[in-house]
Amino acid sequence: MMIIKRRVTRNFFVGNVAIGGDSPVSIQSMTNTDTKDVKRTLNQIRKLYHVGCEIIRVAVPDEDAAMALKTITKLSPIPVIADIHFDYKLALMAISNGVSCIRINPGNIKNKSKLEEIISAAKDVDCAIRIGVNSGSLDHQLKKKYEKEISKALVESALSYVNFFEGKNFYKLKVSLKSTDVLTTISAYEEFSKLSDIPLHLGITEAGTKLVGTIRSSIGIGHLLLKGIGDTIRVSLTADPADEIIVAKEILKSLGLRELGPVLISCPTCARREIDVIHLAKLVEKELAKMTANIKVAVMGCPVNGPGEAIEADIGVAGAKTGGIIFKKGKVIKKISDFNLLVKTFLTELKKLEKEWRRSKK
Repeated sequence: MMIIKRRVTRNFFVGNVAIGGDSPVSIQSMTNTDTKDVKRTLNQIRKLYHVGCEIIRVAVPDEDAAMALKTITKLSPIPVIADIHFDYKLALMAISNGVSCIRINPGNIKNKSKLEEIISAAKDVDCAIRIGVNSGSLDHQLKKKYEKEISKALVESALSYVNFFEGKNFYKLKVSLKSTDVLTTISAYEEFSKLSDIPLHLGITEAGTKLVGTIRSSIGIGHLLLKGIGDTIRVSLTADPADEIIVAKEILKSLGLRELGPVLISCPTCARREIDVIHLAKLVEKELAKMTANIKVAVMGCPVNGPGEAIEADIGVAGAKTGGIIFKKGKVIKKISDFNLLVKTFLTELKKLEKEWRRSKK
């Protein structure tokens, strides 16, 4: 099995979550509620926490939102990042109201004295800062300089601000260099990673709807992680934020970077199938969403080839017109003639395996 060699970065904490060094790649998302609505925002944060979110970012477009952070940061089960644009005073308010990190695009706060105030406030309470450079808000001169190589413009912009922050003795930094273009994003992160040991937050900005955004994010984020680049990730989707967490977890599990619950493998709907594999896989997937066991589960369409093709699975089911089989590690443990009973029995076996896994971890 291939083991990914992670890039060595400086390390620190955002709240209680370790970032950089040899810490696990952490999963982030962003609320889509009105931050002023404290109850709805906290409810969404808790929902995202329960599906695996480890750090949450909230929008802070005005003073009311900044004031709401005082309650949100106290009651949130995970560290809160404040998303700041243009108004440096909102960053100062967010820091004083307990956020663990602020995300700023320094290009939107051009006055260096205002950035110095942010740095000073962050130092006082040990708040981290993410420098979020975005292709859509690059300085006009940089865009002109690197008209056909926007990735270089992203890197130069990020480094200029890193140098400014570090020149003020502030080192608790994360950096992101995002573009809507996957190849531009990859190139920017690869180049920056050669020049700095700052932890990197990965993502493809404005990646798209659930299907398209998942594909583009998986390619971009997955490529970088495979090369050892990346310390935190956010999959940006035009969808329910919970979907972002699910996709992020699957990316990390697929690369062997995190064990984050069950892995489902299922066969395609080829002509050999004897049952509705799609329906069965969805039933199993729904059950697995409730589980935390680090197990591999297989759903196969025919009992002849299923066990052999899914021999690495901890447990699997392969259906047939007259029922099917349940197998573990490629060996059949039960044959059941009725399909409905097969499904019921398999779900029971899954729950038993989950309990066994939990006991083994005590």
